[in-house]
Amino acid sequence: MNTAVINIKVEPNVKKKAQNVAGRLGLSLSALINGYLRQLIKTETVVFSTKEEPTAYMIKALKEAEEDIKAGRVTSFKSGKEAI
Repeated sequence: MNTAVINIKVEPNVKKKAQNVAGRLGLSLSALINGYLRQLIKTETVVFSTKEEPTAYMIKALKEAEEDIKAGRVTSFKSGKEAI
């Protein structure tokens, strides 16, 4: 089987954690990335998921958005053309 090499830059702690997860799943990091790339090709979609809680910044932004909606400071459009 022919293979190609992809060089990517990633934070060392991210690489280490990803290797640990892949290992617990019984996979190498290369196998995991190959599987991800095949799924990308098949579905033409990118999906990110996290089990982490939202950041304080995100919570603040969501609260501000809710306040804007309640105060009527939000404009809605029926279509993209209408927004333009």
